[in-house]
Amino acid sequence: MILNGSQILLECLLEQGVDTVFGYPGGAVLNIYDALYDYSDRITHILTAHEQGASHAADGYARSTGKTGVVIATSGPGATNLVTGIATAYMDSIPLIAVTGNVTTGLLGLDSFQEVDITGITMPVTKHNYIVKDVTKLAGIIREAFFIANDGRKGPVLIDIPKDISAALCEYEKAEPAVHSYSINEDEISDAVSLIENSERPFIYAGGGVVSSDAYDELAEFADIADAPVSLTLMGQCAFDNTNPRFTGMMGMHGTKTSSLALTNCDLMIVLGSRFSDRVTCSTSDFTAVSRHAKILQIEIDSAEHNKNIKVSRHVSGDIKTALKMLNSRLEKKNNSVWMKQISEWKNEYPLVQKSDDDEAVLPQYVLETLNELTDGSAIITTEVGQNQMWTAEFYNFRQPRSFASSGGLGTMGYGLGAAIGCKTGSPGRTVVNIAGDGSFYMNMNELTTLAKYRLPVIELVLNNGVLGMVRQWQKLFYNAHFSQTTLEKHTDFELLAEAIGIKGLTIRKKSEVRETLEKALKLNKPVLINCIINEDINVLPMVPAGASIAEPILDI
Repeated sequence: MILNGSQILLECLLEQGVDTVFGYPGGAVLNIYDALYDYSDRITHILTAHEQGASHAADGYARSTGKTGVVIATSGPGATNLVTGIATAYMDSIPLIAVTGNVTTGLLGLDSFQEVDITGITMPVTKHNYIVKDVTKLAGIIREAFFIANDGRKGPVLIDIPKDISAALCEYEKAEPAVHSYSINEDEISDAVSLIENSERPFIYAGGGVVSSDAYDELAEFADIADAPVSLTLMGQCAFDNTNPRFTGMMGMHGTKTSSLALTNCDLMIVLGSRFSDRVTCSTSDFTAVSRHAKILQIEIDSAEHNKNIKVSRHVSGDIKTALKMLNSRLEKKNNSVWMKQISEWKNEYPLVQKSDDDEAVLPQYVLETLNELTDGSAIITTEVGQNQMWTAEFYNFRQPRSFASSGGLGTMGYGLGAAIGCKTGSPGRTVVNIAGDGSFYMNMNELTTLAKYRLPVIELVLNNGVLGMVRQWQKLFYNAHFSQTTLEKHTDFELLAEAIGIKGLTIRKKSEVRETLEKALKLNKPVLINCIINEDINVLPMVPAGASIAEPILDI
């Protein structure tokens, strides 16, 4: 059939199973939005307050559903407003398709109104990108883009479509999506089996690759067969039931002392879908020291990550889910009772605890543990970046897969609320809460208008300490308490702000109000902003200073 470029775009989205897109219209994408008008019964469009919010929403949608997120923006500033969201998805390996409009092909390169070289700008933060100059190639490019976004280590792909291409006519024929297939070297699996069988103190360290591969059940089975403790990266927080006795907490700069001790005392470190971020390794010499007394086995789909940051003893290249299935079928169940008893003792000796002399002080630990209790650890939690992010990882017990969305690699303040919109849109039956600091909140609070527009029952929980908490914490520890530009002094009335936008506003000022307020917010089934006032001097602990030994975290300030 003969269709124009915009119709071909939407037909190809339907081929790929896309039912929801996020975006913001503008001149260069008017043809696409005109076509969307006719496809509104098959493709839902969520209009955000800002293109960056749309990109984060598409990202959150992808993280919570396992599908590919799609975002649409116009040329020039519309396209550049997507860059932070694209980079966020790139750093965290999230499948995302960004569709941008551009000026007509005859005006490209002439500094035309709202023209920008978005493919050049995004080249370093996409798996691939395209500018389409021939409508007959459009369908093939879209299909290839989806394949690349989901092949191997996932990530964002950008398709830039000039306005005349979105209007040009050509023949369209429907096609089935390409199928991904992965194979794993049998010798690498045999080596892995041998390492595990000969280990008495194995330690599993799992990352976002487990989530991306939907290997939640396989990891749980593997941990039981290997009889090993499990630590998670920030990106892997919902890869393993946090209430499982095997769970030792997060590892790294703000990881638990138990995880640090497990690392420095294991005889085999099994790394699943993680790239050894500097926020995890802290000091690479620590991991060099580990290799002197222990083996390191890395299972990772991206072969470029093998021996890139840390030299490993053995590696398995391939999909985590496939690899774990193969290992689970070949391994005999082990008994490492002495090792697991030691892990349990460390957990009891080094619990995560926040204290205050004031019985009515609102501590983030209590807020998050109460939220965890009220939601049974089954809510989808998004976060901003900073102390709120670390407290969430420390004190909320994730029990279900695809329950956590946070900007890990890029550390994007302003990510969480947009992501929450995407999570709730993709998973309408689940409770969604965004945990924010007030610094991040001010960066994206315009997206509260999106919650109000669509009546999305998302809870925006702001841990409001009046400062840029994590930056202030660093200033306190390493910059002689010179709190330069980290005291916000915004004087915003959050409840009035919520009312003006059209959502419910609540405030928590003391501990005795926490449970009642959270219960009320959860029962309202409507968008809610909770202003939770906390002390500016509450710190995120443990903490390993940059470049210091992971074995010696700061436990008190």
